[in-house]
Amino acid sequence: MHLDLRTSMGVVQALKRNKMRSFLTSLGIIIGISAVVIIMSVGAGAHSLIANEINSMGTDLIGILPGASDDEGPPASVMGINITTLTLDDAQAIEKEVEEISGATAYARGACNISWQNKTEDTSFVGVTGNYPQVESGAEVALGRFISEEESTQISKSVVLGSSVSEALFGTSNPIDQRVKINKESFRVVGVMKERGSAGFQDQDDQVFMSLITAQKLMLGISHVSMIRAKVIGDSELDFVVEKIKNVLREQHDIDNPAEDDFSVRSQEQSLDTLESVTGALNYFLAMVAAISLLVGGIGIMNIMLVSVSESTKEIGLRKAVGATAKDISNHFLIQTIMLTFLGGIVGILIGVFVSLMISIVVNYLGYNWDYVISLSSILIAVIFTLLVGLSFGWYPARKAARLDPIEALRYE
Repeated sequence: MHLDLRTSMGVVQALKRNKMRSFLTSLGIIIGISAVVIIMSVGAGAHSLIANEINSMGTDLIGILPGASDDEGPPASVMGINITTLTLDDAQAIEKEVEEISGATAYARGACNISWQNKTEDTSFVGVTGNYPQVESGAEVALGRFISEEESTQISKSVVLGSSVSEALFGTSNPIDQRVKINKESFRVVGVMKERGSAGFQDQDDQVFMSLITAQKLMLGISHVSMIRAKVIGDSELDFVVEKIKNVLREQHDIDNPAEDDFSVRSQEQSLDTLESVTGALNYFLAMVAAISLLVGGIGIMNIMLVSVSESTKEIGLRKAVGATAKDISNHFLIQTIMLTFLGGIVGILIGVFVSLMISIVVNYLGYNWDYVISLSSILIAVIFTLLVGLSFGWYPARKAARLDPIEALRYE
């Protein structure tokens, strides 16, 4: 016990004598540990951001996208590839034949500029059917009305403004029955939507709504739709409804073999499951990449400890001459290495926690629903790596010091 205490005191004194070298030696560990904590926290925060955005759209929605996909990945249309396999007829067939949904609406989107008098705004337009407010959660009209069912089946010059578009063009004035120009086409404002904020990474207030046929024929010159959403009634089994929608679409597209599906049907829960599997794997992969810096830091510590052994050769010889055992010498340098890595690990964890908090504050300030997450697993991984680095890279210098011959060590210059 007396030898262990004396060894520990000697280690502390050795670290105090070389404060700057001790700090620089631990710097690699500090950077590596903080990187692991930050990456794990940012990964968890990014997962929460996407999950919150998906949930904000409603957990009772089923999305239908053009293009096939497997269970683990998104369809090609998500990657920006233009696929034309979905039409308004598909949405109408789903709404008619699937009793477990309250409605299905189709979408056609595009970028545009909208102007009124001398004011112009860059925004986006969304062509939808008249039941859009019934399908989309939180889609409510603040002024006027929405696109009617009759207008949604023909080229109509009626338009509904998102709240931020209305404010940018008209301020506090009432825009109802005003004429606006969208990509040089004249439209009559029939309604303004209530403020909704962001949902699904789309600013729901910075867009204008028009009839689907108008968006297809007048604005885009297409006959397909970009997506379809269906709202499930009550407690209907989502997986069952998904399969039923798939069967309807196979009939619509004359598909006999499910492997030839040219569409993708997903519930929000399935989307979240896919998201969790992808982001979870990516998160741990990035953490392992960050851990490489710990190896670099460990090599730096081993090099410094070898230098320390070389500088203390005469002292080691003297201690052995007065009775210190090889174990005492080995413990001295091994404890010194572990203390350096442990202190570096603690500082790294604190820095990682602080930086992660700052990232969370900044992202939330920018308007995103980002959760501040410091998981126990990230702290445990950091601590385990710290101990492994200390033991692994401290063993060789400690062993070399313990095996020094006392006579040769005393002669060392």
